[in-house]
Amino acid sequence: MAITEDAPPDADTDADADAGTGHPEPPPDRTPRRLTSPLVLVLALLLAVLAQSPLRGLLGTPAMQSWTTVFVAVTVQALPFLVLGVLLSAAITVFVPASFFARALPRRPALAVPVAGIAGAVLPGCECASVPVAGALVRRGVAPAAALAFLLSAPAVNPVVLTATAVAFPGHPEMVLARFLASLLVACAMGWLWQRLGRTDWLRPPAHGAHEGASKGEAFWGSVRHDVMHAGGFLVLGATAAATLKAAVPADWLRAAAATPLLSVLALAVLAVLLSICSEADAFVAASLTQFSPTAKLVFLVVGPMIDLKLFAMQAGTFGRTFALRFAPATFALAVTGAVLTGAVLL
Repeated sequence: MAITEDAPPDADTDADADAGTGHPEPPPDRTPRRLTSPLVLVLALLLAVLAQSPLRGLLGTPAMQSWTTVFVAVTVQALPFLVLGVLLSAAITVFVPASFFARALPRRPALAVPVAGIAGAVLPGCECASVPVAGALVRRGVAPAAALAFLLSAPAVNPVVLTATAVAFPGHPEMVLARFLASLLVACAMGWLWQRLGRTDWLRPPAHGAHEGASKGEAFWGSVRHDVMHAGGFLVLGATAAATLKAAVPADWLRAAAATPLLSVLALAVLAVLLSICSEADAFVAASLTQFSPTAKLVFLVVGPMIDLKLFAMQAGTFGRTFALRFAPATFALAVTGAVLTGAVLL
Protein backbone atom coordinates (compact mmCIF):
# COMPACT_ATOMS: atom_id res chain seq x y z
CA MET A 1 0.00 0.00 0.00
CA ALA A 2 1.39 3.40 -1.04
CA ILE A 3 1.61 6.12 1.49
CA THR A 4 0.53 9.55 0.24
CA GLU A 5 0.52 12.97 1.82
CA ASP A 6 -2.77 14.31 3.03
CA ALA A 7 -4.37 16.64 0.50
CA PRO A 8 -6.21 19.81 1.50
CA PRO A 9 -9.89 19.26 2.25
CA ASP A 10 -10.99 21.14 -0.88
CA ALA A 11 -8.65 19.31 -3.23
CA ASP A 12 -10.97 16.32 -3.76
CA THR A 13 -13.93 18.62 -4.29
CA ASP A 14 -12.04 20.70 -6.86
CA ALA A 15 -10.79 17.57 -8.60
CA ASP A 16 -14.31 16.13 -8.75
CA ALA A 17 -15.63 19.39 -10.14
CA ASP A 18 -12.92 19.48 -12.80
CA ALA A 19 -13.52 15.84 -13.66
CA GLY A 20 -17.26 16.41 -13.91
CA THR A 21 -17.02 19.37 -16.26
CA GLY A 22 -13.94 18.38 -18.18
CA HIS A 23 -12.52 21.92 -17.90
CA PRO A 24 -10.01 23.14 -15.34
CA GLU A 25 -11.09 25.98 -13.12
CA PRO A 26 -9.81 29.30 -14.59
CA PRO A 27 -6.98 30.90 -12.64
CA PRO A 28 -7.75 33.99 -10.63
CA ASP A 29 -7.65 37.27 -12.53
CA ARG A 30 -4.22 38.82 -12.02
CA THR A 31 -4.61 41.64 -14.58
CA PRO A 32 -2.95 44.77 -13.19
CA ARG A 33 -5.27 47.62 -12.38
CA ARG A 34 -5.25 50.49 -14.86
CA LEU A 35 -5.76 54.16 -14.22
CA THR A 36 -9.28 55.13 -15.18
CA SER A 37 -10.70 58.62 -15.62
CA PRO A 38 -12.59 58.63 -12.27
CA LEU A 39 -9.46 57.41 -10.48
CA VAL A 40 -7.34 60.11 -12.12
CA LEU A 41 -9.92 62.73 -11.14
CA VAL A 42 -9.97 61.55 -7.53
CA LEU A 43 -6.16 61.57 -7.37
CA ALA A 44 -6.05 65.07 -8.87
CA LEU A 45 -8.61 66.38 -6.38
CA LEU A 46 -6.75 64.74 -3.50
CA LEU A 47 -3.49 66.31 -4.68
CA ALA A 48 -5.20 69.70 -4.96
CA VAL A 49 -6.51 69.43 -1.39
CA LEU A 50 -3.09 68.48 -0.04
CA ALA A 51 -1.40 71.32 -1.93
CA GLN A 52 -4.07 73.94 -1.34
CA SER A 53 -1.80 76.30 0.60
CA PRO A 54 0.86 76.61 -2.14
CA LEU A 55 -1.88 76.77 -4.80
CA ARG A 56 -3.65 79.57 -2.93
CA GLY A 57 -0.46 81.59 -2.88
CA LEU A 58 0.22 80.90 -6.56
CA LEU A 59 -3.29 81.79 -7.69
CA GLY A 60 -3.16 85.01 -5.71
CA THR A 61 -0.36 86.49 -7.82
CA PRO A 62 -1.34 89.21 -10.35
CA ALA A 63 -0.06 87.12 -13.28
CA MET A 64 -2.23 84.12 -12.34
CA GLN A 65 -5.25 86.31 -11.72
CA SER A 66 -4.84 87.77 -15.21
CA TRP A 67 -4.39 84.27 -16.65
CA THR A 68 -7.52 82.98 -14.90
CA THR A 69 -9.61 85.96 -16.03
CA VAL A 70 -8.70 85.51 -19.71
CA PHE A 71 -9.09 81.70 -19.59
CA VAL A 72 -12.54 81.80 -17.99
CA ALA A 73 -13.74 84.63 -20.23
CA VAL A 74 -12.73 82.88 -23.45
CA THR A 75 -14.12 79.51 -22.35
CA VAL A 76 -17.46 80.78 -21.05
CA GLN A 77 -18.08 82.99 -24.08
CA ALA A 78 -17.22 80.29 -26.61
CA LEU A 79 -18.80 77.20 -25.01
CA PRO A 80 -22.47 77.89 -25.96
CA PHE A 81 -21.55 78.41 -29.62
CA LEU A 82 -19.39 75.29 -29.60
CA VAL A 83 -22.22 73.12 -28.22
CA LEU A 84 -24.76 74.62 -30.65
CA GLY A 85 -22.43 74.05 -33.58
CA VAL A 86 -21.78 70.45 -32.57
CA LEU A 87 -25.50 69.69 -32.26
CA LEU A 88 -26.33 71.22 -35.64
CA SER A 89 -23.35 69.55 -37.27
CA ALA A 90 -24.35 66.13 -35.94
CA ALA A 91 -27.96 66.63 -37.06
CA ILE A 92 -26.89 67.53 -40.61
CA THR A 93 -24.36 64.71 -40.81
CA VAL A 94 -26.86 62.08 -39.65
CA PHE A 95 -30.27 63.23 -40.86
CA VAL A 96 -29.44 64.89 -44.20
CA PRO A 97 -28.52 62.18 -46.72
CA ALA A 98 -25.42 62.78 -48.79
CA SER A 99 -27.43 62.01 -51.92
CA PHE A 100 -29.26 65.31 -51.34
CA PHE A 101 -26.06 67.23 -52.05
CA ALA A 102 -25.34 65.13 -55.13
CA ARG A 103 -28.75 66.01 -56.56
CA ALA A 104 -28.56 69.67 -55.59
CA LEU A 105 -25.14 70.43 -57.10
CA PRO A 106 -24.70 71.25 -60.80
CA ARG A 107 -23.11 68.54 -62.89
CA ARG A 108 -20.39 70.82 -64.23
CA PRO A 109 -17.56 70.93 -61.62
CA ALA A 110 -16.72 74.56 -62.40
CA LEU A 111 -20.26 75.58 -61.38
CA ALA A 112 -20.55 73.00 -58.60
CA VAL A 113 -17.58 74.51 -56.72
CA PRO A 114 -19.15 77.91 -55.85
CA VAL A 115 -22.54 76.27 -55.19
CA ALA A 116 -20.90 73.87 -52.74
CA GLY A 117 -19.04 76.76 -51.14
CA ILE A 118 -22.25 78.72 -50.64
CA ALA A 119 -23.96 75.57 -49.32
CA GLY A 120 -21.38 75.57 -46.55
CA ALA A 121 -22.56 79.04 -45.58
CA VAL A 122 -26.11 77.88 -44.87
CA LEU A 123 -25.35 74.46 -43.36
CA PRO A 124 -23.70 74.74 -39.94
CA GLY A 125 -20.91 72.33 -39.22
CA CYS A 126 -17.54 72.37 -37.47
CA GLU A 127 -14.37 71.18 -39.17
CA CYS A 128 -14.54 67.87 -37.30
CA ALA A 129 -17.79 67.08 -39.15
CA SER A 130 -16.93 68.63 -42.52
CA VAL A 131 -14.26 66.03 -43.32
CA PRO A 132 -16.54 62.95 -43.03
CA VAL A 133 -19.34 64.82 -44.85
CA ALA A 134 -16.96 65.64 -47.71
CA GLY A 135 -15.88 62.00 -47.78
CA ALA A 136 -19.51 60.91 -48.01
CA LEU A 137 -20.05 63.35 -50.90
CA VAL A 138 -17.13 61.86 -52.83
CA ARG A 139 -18.48 58.34 -52.20
CA ARG A 140 -21.85 59.40 -53.61
CA GLY A 141 -20.27 60.61 -56.84
CA VAL A 142 -19.95 64.35 -56.17
CA ALA A 143 -17.01 65.94 -58.00
CA PRO A 144 -14.00 66.07 -55.63
CA ALA A 145 -13.48 69.78 -56.41
CA ALA A 146 -16.99 70.58 -55.13
CA ALA A 147 -16.64 68.31 -52.10
CA LEU A 148 -13.36 69.99 -51.14
CA ALA A 149 -14.89 73.47 -51.52
CA PHE A 150 -17.65 72.40 -49.13
CA LEU A 151 -15.07 70.91 -46.75
CA LEU A 152 -13.31 74.28 -46.46
CA SER A 153 -16.31 76.60 -46.44
CA ALA A 154 -18.70 74.78 -44.08
CA PRO A 155 -16.71 75.30 -40.85
CA ALA A 156 -15.66 78.85 -41.75
CA VAL A 157 -18.74 80.71 -43.01
CA ASN A 158 -21.76 79.00 -41.45
CA PRO A 159 -24.28 81.05 -39.41
CA VAL A 160 -23.09 79.81 -36.00
CA VAL A 161 -19.48 80.81 -36.71
CA LEU A 162 -20.46 84.21 -38.12
CA THR A 163 -22.73 84.90 -35.13
CA ALA A 164 -19.92 83.95 -32.74
CA THR A 165 -17.59 86.30 -34.64
CA ALA A 166 -20.10 89.15 -34.31
CA VAL A 167 -20.35 88.53 -30.55
CA ALA A 168 -16.56 88.34 -30.16
CA PHE A 169 -16.06 91.59 -32.13
CA PRO A 170 -18.97 93.81 -31.05
CA GLY A 171 -19.29 97.00 -33.06
CA HIS A 172 -17.08 95.65 -35.87
CA PRO A 173 -19.37 94.15 -38.54
CA GLU A 174 -16.56 94.55 -41.07
CA MET A 175 -14.72 91.67 -39.34
CA VAL A 176 -17.71 89.37 -39.88
CA LEU A 177 -17.98 90.40 -43.54
CA ALA A 178 -14.24 90.03 -44.09
CA ARG A 179 -14.22 86.56 -42.56
CA PHE A 180 -17.15 85.46 -44.72
CA LEU A 181 -15.73 86.79 -48.00
CA ALA A 182 -12.14 85.68 -47.42
CA SER A 183 -13.13 82.15 -46.37
CA LEU A 184 -15.58 81.69 -49.23
CA LEU A 185 -13.02 83.03 -51.73
CA VAL A 186 -10.32 80.64 -50.49
CA ALA A 187 -12.70 77.64 -50.47
CA CYS A 188 -13.76 78.27 -54.08
CA ALA A 189 -10.17 78.95 -55.18
CA MET A 190 -9.02 75.63 -53.68
CA GLY A 191 -11.88 73.80 -55.40
CA TRP A 192 -11.02 75.28 -58.78
CA LEU A 193 -7.31 74.64 -58.18
CA TRP A 194 -8.01 70.98 -57.49
CA GLN A 195 -10.24 70.74 -60.56
CA ARG A 196 -7.41 72.05 -62.74
CA LEU A 197 -4.32 70.47 -61.15
CA GLY A 198 -5.60 67.62 -58.98
CA ARG A 199 -5.03 64.01 -60.00
CA THR A 200 -7.27 61.06 -59.22
CA ASP A 201 -4.36 58.97 -57.90
CA TRP A 202 -3.70 61.61 -55.22
CA LEU A 203 -7.17 61.16 -53.72
CA ARG A 204 -7.79 57.82 -52.04
CA PRO A 205 -11.48 56.77 -52.09
CA PRO A 206 -12.72 57.40 -48.54
CA ALA A 207 -13.90 54.49 -46.44
CA HIS A 208 -17.40 54.27 -45.04
CA GLY A 209 -18.25 56.59 -42.16
CA ALA A 210 -17.76 55.48 -38.59
CA HIS A 211 -21.49 55.61 -37.79
CA GLU A 212 -22.81 53.89 -40.93
CA GLY A 213 -24.94 50.87 -40.02
CA ALA A 214 -26.09 52.32 -36.69
CA SER A 215 -29.51 53.79 -36.05
CA LYS A 216 -29.95 57.51 -36.57
CA GLY A 217 -30.30 58.15 -32.85
CA GLU A 218 -27.14 56.21 -32.03
CA ALA A 219 -25.24 57.92 -34.85
CA PHE A 220 -26.43 61.37 -33.72
CA TRP A 221 -25.41 61.00 -30.09
CA GLY A 222 -22.20 59.22 -31.05
CA SER A 223 -21.30 62.14 -33.30
CA VAL A 224 -22.20 64.63 -30.56
CA ARG A 225 -20.07 62.86 -27.96
CA HIS A 226 -17.13 62.57 -30.33
CA ASP A 227 -17.24 66.21 -31.45
CA VAL A 228 -17.81 67.63 -27.96
CA MET A 229 -14.84 65.70 -26.55
CA HIS A 230 -12.54 66.74 -29.39
CA ALA A 231 -13.74 70.32 -29.88
CA GLY A 232 -14.01 70.92 -26.12
CA GLY A 233 -10.45 69.75 -25.59
CA PHE A 234 -9.14 72.04 -28.30
CA LEU A 235 -11.19 74.92 -26.89
CA VAL A 236 -9.50 74.46 -23.51
CA LEU A 237 -6.13 74.30 -25.27
CA GLY A 238 -6.88 77.50 -27.17
CA ALA A 239 -8.10 79.34 -24.07
CA THR A 240 -4.99 78.20 -22.21
CA ALA A 241 -2.73 79.47 -24.98
CA ALA A 242 -4.55 82.81 -25.21
CA ALA A 243 -4.38 83.29 -21.44
CA THR A 244 -0.70 82.34 -21.38
CA LEU A 245 0.12 84.77 -24.17
CA LYS A 246 -1.72 87.48 -22.28
CA ALA A 247 -0.23 86.81 -18.85
CA ALA A 248 3.19 85.21 -19.31
CA VAL A 249 4.63 86.57 -22.54
CA PRO A 250 6.15 90.03 -22.00
CA ALA A 251 4.04 92.77 -23.54
CA ASP A 252 7.12 94.15 -25.30
CA TRP A 253 7.54 90.89 -27.23
CA LEU A 254 3.94 90.85 -28.37
CA ARG A 255 4.11 94.51 -29.36
CA ALA A 256 7.31 93.85 -31.31
CA ALA A 257 5.71 90.96 -33.20
CA ALA A 258 2.50 92.90 -33.77
CA ALA A 259 4.38 95.98 -34.96
CA THR A 260 5.79 94.13 -37.99
CA PRO A 261 2.90 93.38 -40.38
CA LEU A 262 4.51 90.37 -42.05
CA LEU A 263 5.67 88.85 -38.77
CA SER A 264 2.30 89.38 -37.09
CA VAL A 265 0.45 87.72 -39.98
CA LEU A 266 2.76 84.71 -40.07
CA ALA A 267 2.76 84.38 -36.28
CA LEU A 268 -1.03 84.18 -36.02
CA ALA A 269 -1.27 81.92 -39.08
CA VAL A 270 1.12 79.41 -37.49
CA LEU A 271 -0.63 79.81 -34.13
CA ALA A 272 -3.97 78.94 -35.75
CA VAL A 273 -2.47 75.73 -37.16
CA LEU A 274 -0.89 74.71 -33.85
CA LEU A 275 -3.83 75.52 -31.57
CA SER A 276 -6.41 73.66 -33.71
CA ILE A 277 -9.35 75.50 -32.10
CA CYS A 278 -12.90 74.67 -33.17
CA SER A 279 -14.27 77.30 -35.55
CA GLU A 280 -17.21 78.05 -33.25
CA ALA A 281 -14.77 79.26 -30.59
CA ASP A 282 -11.75 80.70 -32.39
CA ALA A 283 -13.20 84.24 -32.71
CA PHE A 284 -13.07 84.71 -28.93
CA VAL A 285 -9.42 83.67 -28.85
CA ALA A 286 -8.63 86.04 -31.73
CA ALA A 287 -10.44 88.92 -30.00
CA SER A 288 -8.28 88.41 -26.90
CA LEU A 289 -5.08 89.02 -28.91
CA THR A 290 -5.46 92.77 -28.63
CA GLN A 291 -1.86 93.59 -29.59
CA PHE A 292 -2.31 92.35 -33.15
CA SER A 293 -3.85 94.16 -36.10
CA PRO A 294 -7.33 93.32 -37.45
CA THR A 295 -5.74 91.83 -40.58
CA ALA A 296 -3.56 89.48 -38.51
CA LYS A 297 -6.63 88.43 -36.52
CA LEU A 298 -8.49 87.82 -39.79
CA VAL A 299 -5.66 85.55 -40.94
CA PHE A 300 -6.06 83.60 -37.69
CA LEU A 301 -9.81 83.24 -38.31
CA VAL A 302 -9.45 82.16 -41.95
CA VAL A 303 -6.54 79.74 -41.58
CA GLY A 304 -7.74 77.89 -38.45
CA PRO A 305 -10.97 76.32 -39.81
CA MET A 306 -9.24 75.28 -43.05
CA ILE A 307 -5.96 73.75 -41.95
CA ASP A 308 -4.67 72.82 -38.51
CA LEU A 309 -3.08 69.79 -36.89
CA LYS A 310 -6.28 67.83 -36.26
CA LEU A 311 -7.65 68.63 -39.72
CA PHE A 312 -4.46 67.42 -41.36
CA ALA A 313 -4.72 64.13 -39.46
CA MET A 314 -8.41 63.73 -40.37
CA GLN A 315 -7.82 64.56 -44.04
CA ALA A 316 -4.93 62.09 -44.21
CA GLY A 317 -7.09 59.41 -42.60
CA THR A 318 -10.06 60.05 -44.91
CA PHE A 319 -8.44 60.82 -48.28
CA GLY A 320 -4.90 59.51 -47.83
CA ARG A 321 -1.54 60.96 -46.84
CA THR A 322 -0.61 61.75 -50.44
CA PHE A 323 -3.64 64.02 -50.70
CA ALA A 324 -3.08 65.72 -47.33
CA LEU A 325 0.60 66.48 -48.02
CA ARG A 326 -0.40 68.39 -51.16
CA PHE A 327 -3.70 69.87 -50.06
CA ALA A 328 -2.63 71.27 -46.68
CA PRO A 329 0.29 73.50 -47.81
CA ALA A 330 -1.72 74.87 -50.74
CA THR A 331 -4.66 75.63 -48.43
CA PHE A 332 -2.38 77.38 -45.94
CA ALA A 333 -0.80 79.58 -48.61
CA LEU A 334 -4.11 80.52 -50.21
CA ALA A 335 -5.78 81.16 -46.84
CA VAL A 336 -3.04 83.54 -45.72
CA THR A 337 -3.03 85.33 -49.09
CA GLY A 338 -6.81 85.61 -49.30
CA ALA A 339 -7.12 86.88 -45.73
CA VAL A 340 -4.39 89.50 -46.22
CA LEU A 341 -5.94 90.80 -49.45
CA THR A 342 -9.42 90.92 -47.94
CA GLY A 343 -8.14 92.62 -44.80
CA ALA A 344 -6.32 95.23 -46.87
CA VAL A 345 -9.60 96.13 -48.59
CA LEU A 346 -12.15 95.88 -45.76
CA LEU A 347 -10.15 96.39 -42.55
